This record gives sequence, structure tokens and C-alpha cells, in this order.
Amino acid sequence: MDGSARRKPGSRREGPVLRGSWCCSFAVPPASPENLSLSRAKSLPTKSETLSKPSTNSVPNSPQSSKSGLGFVGRTRIDPRRILSPGRVSPIDSDPTVHSIQEDTPVAVDSSTPRSKSQSFRAPPASSFLSSASPENEAVFDVRLNLRGKNGGFLVLELNSEVLSASSDLFGALIEEYKRNLSGSSSGAKMCRIEVPEVDNLGVFKETIELMFEDDIPRRLLKIGAYRCIDILEVSAGIMFSNGVLSCLKYLEAVPWTEEEEEKLRIMFTKIKFNDATTRDILARLYCRDLVDSQQHLARQLVSSITSCTDANARNELKSLVKGLLCKSSVYEKDQADLNEEDLYIACQSCLGSLVRLFEEASDTIPHERLAKKEKDRPLIERVARQVDNINWLLEILLDRQMAEEFVDIWAEQGELLKMHENASPMVRYELSRVSALLFIAMGTRKMHCRSESRSGLLLAWFGPMLSDFGWLQRCRKGLDMKALEEAMGQALLTLPLKHQYVLFMEWFRCFSKHGTECPNLSKAFQIWWRRSFLRGSETCGIESR
Repeated sequence: MDGSARRKPGSRREGPVLRGSWCCSFAVPPASPENLSLSRAKSLPTKSETLSKPSTNSVPNSPQSSKSGLGFVGRTRIDPRRILSPGRVSPIDSDPTVHSIQEDTPVAVDSSTPRSKSQSFRAPPASSFLSSASPENEAVFDVRLNLRGKNGGFLVLELNSEVLSASSDLFGALIEEYKRNLSGSSSGAKMCRIEVPEVDNLGVFKETIELMFEDDIPRRLLKIGAYRCIDILEVSAGIMFSNGVLSCLKYLEAVPWTEEEEEKLRIMFTKIKFNDATTRDILARLYCRDLVDSQQHLARQLVSSITSCTDANARNELKSLVKGLLCKSSVYEKDQADLNEEDLYIACQSCLGSLVRLFEEASDTIPHERLAKKEKDRPLIERVARQVDNINWLLEILLDRQMAEEFVDIWAEQGELLKMHENASPMVRYELSRVSALLFIAMGTRKMHCRSESRSGLLLAWFGPMLSDFGWLQRCRKGLDMKALEEAMGQALLTLPLKHQYVLFMEWFRCFSKHGTECPNLSKAFQIWWRRSFLRGSETCGIESR
């Protein structure tokens, strides 16, 4: 019985030739003379011809093929038995004019799982079939591309040499050299084998090869997505698939990126060098080289815009945004050379100047006619509160960046504000104590370390106004933690020299005895001061006398 009688009915059909037809097989190839490994082929004395490509034409190091090692092998024997489906072996006529039916699109099979038997899958396409009787189709699948994954997976693609050569310069050079060697050899093998070892991702490599057979690559990339497209771009650059590289770059430039995709692109561009003309638009989105001068005072521009903002909701939203970007723990911190201490203190001085003018207005020092129209339209209390919010926001940034020591001296030297505080309305003046409260909490909780003279100057200047405004701060907290403030005030007082502690604790004692809960409760710190000043002092004298 001949070979055709042994086949199942309907295993061969007539149809037009497909340009893009190709086939893939997963797992380990069958142990036949056609699929011997390169090492075994070199050790066995056969008539088959074995050729190896120099390392200069190997696939470059990339996430998909991290080791070079492209080679090609021509075989003269074709095994008369081929696997048609998993678990079933059927004999096929070895007549070279008869071809097995190839599938237009490969079927994915998990190649990472070790299997005891080699498996392949070949099925007829849904709409068109190859005509094995036509002599033009003898070289349709004349290249076998063997991909070996790092995890042990294996993928075999049977491809058309014309399409592969026209798409990839690297594969084209390998195929051309194979044909030159074949023409001078007596071997009659017509299957060129190319092996790519150590492939990181077999699926990405397969998708890159698929793009060579696509008529509309941009449409295909829309379905693949940006993250996967970056991997395909890297493989395309490695195998010199220029049309794939240009299509991927054009697609990536036109779509928005996630932060993960952006970082992935940055890493890829550090490993692979592209033509400047093809990557100019993408690099313009990744790097900014022409705006160094305008970015030098970027922090000052942002801070100035926020402190001059009159809309409360917008100002609060922008404060949260910029503070998150500028703080040291920000995930966006990369290169903050443009953020310097001088810019922030210039903004602080501007806000302090505005605050002085507002208190002069409250004490009728400034004539009403000199006020701008915008300032007349808003209540004085609102304008004072806005400037205090701006100062506290800047102070929080300075504290986060360990730059607030100078502000302690600046605030302690505000003699004009201290004089106007005594005569101003409690509804307005308590806003100044909100600034002092933030500084007291920073010192008492060890978030700020400054000189003894600076601490003494701050507490001697603003401790009295804090005692006067504490009741208003309790009623209008605006997010202030009063318990934390009381504890921090006591701890800050205990860092002063004992003679300064004596003055300030006695001032607190007199105020607390008159106003009670309208003053902060510093009883715990007062006890510590008393024990340190008198009890331990008497013990020391007793020890010395004995």
C-alpha cells in the first residue's frame, strides 16, 4: 500500500498558496536524523553537512536572546515518519514532492513543562490550504528556526526564507551564506536550520517573527500594547528587523506610557543604540536637554505661584501636590539640583513681608486708600490666615529637608510682629502662634536641631504670645494637635539653660494659675524642671559637704 492510502481522508486539500504560511512546534523535537542537536551532529560521522555562523552574526544580547549563538545546519535525509499530533505517529511518504499540511498561525503550547515525548502540532488553516502538488511550493517552508528558552522550553518555527531574508538583515545574511555553501556541496538538503539559544521569552520572539508576515503591523501592535511592544522592539533591533523597529517606535511615540513602561524604555535605550532620526521623538519625551536654564529656579516658580494663589481649594490641592514632589521621601525624587535653600527662604521672606503689612493694616498703620482693590474685597482675617498657611507649608518643606534652622532665627527676630501682636485683636493675632506651634513641636519631637542660642531666642520671644493665644488655638485648631503641642512645649523648655527655664516656667505658672485650661498644661515638664533645679542640686551639695 502506498503512502497516500495510509493517510486519513481529508488530510490533504487543494488551495492557493499563502505568502505568510508558516508553522511552529513546541517542546523537544523528535530524535530523528533531521532533528539531531548540533553537538551530536558534530560527533556522529554522517554525510550531512554542518555549518556554523561566526559570532559576528549572532543575535545581540537582549532580554529575549541573551547569548549569541546563531548557526545553521543543512540536512540531506528527511525522516519518513513525522508526528502529526501529540501522542500519535503516522507514516508519511518520503517523496520530496509531497509536503505535510502547514498551519498559517502557530498554536501555543506550554514549552516550559518537561515532557517525556516530543510533541508538535500541525493543522490545516481555516480557509486556505497549501497545494503539495504545485512545484512552486517546494520551498515554502525551507527555513527551520529553533528557539531554545532559558527555562528549558523549545519552539520550532518553519518559515519562508524569502520573507525572513527580506525582513531581517541578520537572518538574511545567515540564509545567504547557507545557500552559498549549499551550492558548492553535494548534499541535496533543502531545509536551512537556524538555532537561537538562551531565549528569555519565547512568546515575544515568536510574536516578533509573526510581524514579518503581517500586512498591517501597526494594527497588530494596537492589540499587543505598549509594554509588550517594548520587548518586541528590543528583539527586532537584535535581529535587525528594521520594519519592526520603525513600527514599534512610531507606535510607542504616539501612545501614553505608564511609569513602569517609561522606566523600561529608559533601560532599553541605555542598552541599545538606535538611529537618532528614528528615536528623536521618543527621546524628546524621555529627556529634556534644552530647558536647564528655565528649570534652575523651578522650585521658586512653583512656590511663588502657590503662595500668590487666591482660590483656597486650588491652593490646598497644589500645596499637597508640590509638597509630595519636593519632599525627600517622594517616589519622584531623581535629580533635585534646582531645589535649593535660597529659593525657599526667598518665598518665606516674601510671606513674612505680606504678614507684616497685614498686621499694620489691622493696627490702622496703613491708610485704607493705599490698599489694592483685591485686598479690599477680602476680609483681613482670611488674608492673614492665608499667609500663615503659606509660611507653615514652606516650613514643613524646610523641616523635611533639614533646612529649617535658619528660620528659627528669622522668626525669633520678628520684633515688629511681636509689638503688633500685643495690640491686635485675638481673632487675628492667634494666627502668629500657629507658626510658633509648628516650631515648638519640631524642637520638642527632635525633628529639628538648632543651637542653644536659637532655641532660647525663639522661646523667650514667642512663649508669652503662645500662652495668650492658646485658648484661641484650642477653639480654632485647623489640624493642630493640642496634646502634642503641650508635650512638645514642655520638652523644648527643658532643653534651655536652667536660668531660662526658671524664667519661662514661672511665667507659665502665673498664667496657668489665672486662666487654667486657657493655658497649656506643662505640669509634667514643670516637675522635671523642679527636680533638676532643686532636689538634685541639694543632693549634690550634700554629697560635696560629706
